[in-house]
Amino acid sequence: MSASPTSRYPSLEGRAVFVTGGGSGIGAAIVTAFAEQGARVAFVDVAEAASAALVKGLADAGHAAPWWRACDVRDVTALQAAIAEAAVTNGDFGVLVNNVASDDRHTLESVTPAYYEERMAINERPAFFAIQSVVPGMKRLGAGSIVNLGSTGWQGKGGAYPCYAIAKSSVNGLTRGLAKPLGAHRIRINTVSPGWVMTERQIKLWLDAEGELEIQRNQCLPDKLQPHDIARMVLFLASDDGAMCTAQEFKVDAGWV
Repeated sequence: MSASPTSRYPSLEGRAVFVTGGGSGIGAAIVTAFAEQGARVAFVDVAEAASAALVKGLADAGHAAPWWRACDVRDVTALQAAIAEAAVTNGDFGVLVNNVASDDRHTLESVTPAYYEERMAINERPAFFAIQSVVPGMKRLGAGSIVNLGSTGWQGKGGAYPCYAIAKSSVNGLTRGLAKPLGAHRIRINTVSPGWVMTERQIKLWLDAEGELEIQRNQCLPDKLQPHDIARMVLFLASDDGAMCTAQEFKVDAGWV
């Protein structure tokens, strides 16, 4: 099965897109998919080597090299400064994809206040402040699309990451809580909730024999989810084809939840 998007979205050509956590995994698939559509892509990530390799690979393939900066999204000031800097180069962003996340495992008993705050600083807070940064530009453009990456993990009652579950469950609240005020400016906001996606990190850290059985037991479809499966849904919602979709959650989980 091809990793490239199966559909072409003419409305995305030349559109300025910003992605958080775009250097690897699902984020890299999203960056790649937009670049293949001819969008003007910008992203931030802490993984400098992976990000540089991604940009080089896209440029070598004949696509416009994405703008990128190393940025720790726990630093809201740095995140908002990166978005502002990218907008100077790429123009006002018509699309924002809040992808950055970290699903490190932990137990209820092990969590300290400092660890809890750090988890929220990665998995919850950046989305809000990235939205705050791009909305003025979207208003100037007269429209926009914001895609927040959620998760089906908490919906399936996964218990290995309670702080991650809290943060990801809040994504739907963020989406629905902003849909009405943003909609007045034709800015759409939706959630895409992936299932268990086979990124390099997931395979290395979490996929074992029991995990294989879990996939077989819970997914309705037999194929493993890949990063490009998530990117395809993001493309649709970012494009004009999704013009009347807002305040919704779209699950891409092979029928797990």
